[in-house]
Amino acid sequence: MKMETKTMISTILLLCVLLSISLPVRTDYVRPLPRKNLQFSWNPKHPSLPQQVHVSLAGENHMRISWITDGKSAPSIVEYGTSPGQYALTSQGEATSYNYLFYSSGKIHHTVIGPLEHDTVYFYRCGGQGPEFQLKTPPGQFPVTFAVAGDLGQTGWTKSTLDHIDKCIYDIHLLPGDLSYADCLQHRWDTFGELVQPLASARPWMVTQGNHEKEKIPFLTDGFASYNARWRMPFEESESTSNLYYSFEVAGVHVVMLGSYTDYDELSDQYSWLKADLSKVDRKKTPWLVVSFHVPWYNSNHAHKGEGDGMMAAMEPLLYAAGVDLVLTGHVHAYERSKRVNNGKSDPCGAVHITIGDGGNREGLAQKYVQPKPEWSVFREASFGHGELKIVNSTHAFWSWHRNDDDEPVRSDQVWINSLIGSGCLEEKTYESRKILFSP
Repeated sequence: MKMETKTMISTILLLCVLLSISLPVRTDYVRPLPRKNLQFSWNPKHPSLPQQVHVSLAGENHMRISWITDGKSAPSIVEYGTSPGQYALTSQGEATSYNYLFYSSGKIHHTVIGPLEHDTVYFYRCGGQGPEFQLKTPPGQFPVTFAVAGDLGQTGWTKSTLDHIDKCIYDIHLLPGDLSYADCLQHRWDTFGELVQPLASARPWMVTQGNHEKEKIPFLTDGFASYNARWRMPFEESESTSNLYYSFEVAGVHVVMLGSYTDYDELSDQYSWLKADLSKVDRKKTPWLVVSFHVPWYNSNHAHKGEGDGMMAAMEPLLYAAGVDLVLTGHVHAYERSKRVNNGKSDPCGAVHITIGDGGNREGLAQKYVQPKPEWSVFREASFGHGELKIVNSTHAFWSWHRNDDDEPVRSDQVWINSLIGSGCLEEKTYESRKILFSP
């Protein structure tokens, strides 16, 4: 019986992994060899001590502290203040847990703290004991800087990407899907949480789901159970009904995080929510409009080509009508930056699309591109790395992509981006192109 159970588990996990794997392709551009998955030694902790600590934005002037304890009786409290070891404030949160096949998670705590001051360092402690952490809140006005890296995983290249990000000066990390690459092996969620804790406990990580977060086994497990339990985003604060899509505002930027793996057609809840969210954006308050999701719409790599076409057909008219400045995606394990585009071609009033699914995943790089390069594609390369988006003021932003092969200060691609708010595009767009946002 034990042998049959082990065989069944192995078969299920193998099927789940196979469903998630896409084979890397070759090119004559020589890249460093792949790096192995990181190995994590077993390091038992006291049941009440916090593990896998990460923070995220949770509405205006508030942040959510998330962590896990092995003990079920540990309290969901966070003590915090602006001086080390002096916690003038305390917040009570909530906790959850989940089961996945034969795995039972620890107690997953989510506690919102605030209101907080902008651009301020806070010291905090989770659960009334354990080590002290510190975080820095984002600024309340420009400039504001986002670090961007998708498809992270847990390899030597992941560690290299995180080390590079740790050396840059940034306020928020954006992750457009594919976090842990657990692929049904739930302990890999735990090791991923420990891997990113040094960075994710100090700056807000705003994430959306990718295909590796689905982990759905028909008749046995629901999709996104692990992701939703562990990585709670401000969906309720942005009037969304799902943790798979939400929005937030920071320092003059309205950021929309969409779900490539939940319904997106015109009859879907996500479509209705997006339409309502975009119609409420005040470009005087937030002159920059940024959108992020997993599957790219503009992709000249052979890997995953065309997979985003359905979502693009449904939602690009909404993004165009709203005057979205920048779209950040992952999924393709390479880097690519487009011109401003709409409806499959260059358009000065469309969005700049950037694919940055090169954080370090275990599947390797997608190295085969369509030839010749489409006219809308400006720069493309199959290397691991991360991006930095510094929004300087209401009209200008500086984007740079940093290849892991180089030192962090080396910019492998860079460009100044002008916001559409100062371009005249929003005024020039016809009533027909914009009424989609406001029609019933």
